[in-house]
Amino acid sequence: MTQRAYRYRFYPTPEQEQLLRRTLGCVRLVYNLALHTRTEGWYERQERIDYKQTSAMLTDWKKQEDLQFLNEVSCVPLQQGLRNLQKAFTNFWAGRAKYPNFLKLRNGGSAEFTRSAFKWKDGQLWLAKCCEPLSIRWSRTLPENCEPSTVTVRLDASGRWFISLLVEDHTVKLLSQLDKAIGIDAGITSLIATSDGEKIVNPKHFKRLRHKLRQAQKALSRKVKGSNNREKARQQVAQIHAQITDARQDFLHKLTTRLVRENQTIVVEDLAVKNMMKNHKLAQTIADASWSELVRQLEYKCQWYGRTLVKIDRWFPSSKRCGHCGHIVDKLPLDVREWDCPECGTHHDRDINAANNILAAGLAVIVCGANIRPDGHKSKGQLRKTSLASRRGKKQKPKS
Repeated sequence: MTQRAYRYRFYPTPEQEQLLRRTLGCVRLVYNLALHTRTEGWYERQERIDYKQTSAMLTDWKKQEDLQFLNEVSCVPLQQGLRNLQKAFTNFWAGRAKYPNFLKLRNGGSAEFTRSAFKWKDGQLWLAKCCEPLSIRWSRTLPENCEPSTVTVRLDASGRWFISLLVEDHTVKLLSQLDKAIGIDAGITSLIATSDGEKIVNPKHFKRLRHKLRQAQKALSRKVKGSNNREKARQQVAQIHAQITDARQDFLHKLTTRLVRENQTIVVEDLAVKNMMKNHKLAQTIADASWSELVRQLEYKCQWYGRTLVKIDRWFPSSKRCGHCGHIVDKLPLDVREWDCPECGTHHDRDINAANNILAAGLAVIVCGANIRPDGHKSKGQLRKTSLASRRGKKQKPKS
């Protein structure tokens, strides 16, 4: 069975909202206290404080007179917050993430409840210290005979309440095998171009609501800090951001689901989006396209449904290589959308040609089990295996 999270919106009663807000506040406070303690311990004594030590500190904090309110909420979300902090530090020391940041009130917050802190009965959910079940809007039904193992309550910046139920989903089945492979070239003008010749137009959700967001942010900047009107204006800005995020997520989920259902093998480029975001002229557009989220959804959906996702070397010149003869042009500016091969004279659409080259390289990866990169010579169509040392690089021009 596959672990799957189902997210729903719910509407708490005034008593439930008061308790949940108090719980989120306590989780945020404990997280920030532990982060401060671990940071101070490292800079003053070069001591790495782990989860076990912060858990013991939490027990002491609850005994302090000015922190007695920590006993009024469930202890499970507080412990889970410390575990999340430990995970954040683990990712930092491994070089996978930046140093953890302090949690802020205006960003909402979340609280995670394990089986000991909630009750599930007859399709209704009771959280710890709540007398009534949550009023959940069941936009889709949970699979039969599935009970949540973990419940996460989240309040977003716009004031909406969401709940995520993690279950062992037995309804996720492998799809029937297909004899079809596709290459995908991510871009800006077209969100993706496929080796089948299809181009998916980039909806540019941020650009669509940019003017509305600008007006709301200007109104926010005029409000007095700390006033009620400023808080209302902040929520209006957060609501517009939520509209952009929801529209982007909905579009990407529908697109990736269709790609996974229609193709057995999907080939994409291993793009260094983090490095590409350093180009300030294209950073906003690249962020709006959300290439990383597109690939992330393809990864777990291919794993769920028995499809194959192949990532080719990010340095493979998919756009500059002629798909007919293999010739690689020296330069191909971003504004050149169509070009003719100087060797064989074949006319290419930049994006479609790149998608075809990505597909060919991905099939070669499946056969030889190695990353693909052209050699240093300008010979036609040659590919070779590359070592780790030869793949080291810092710069990458963004694709369009």
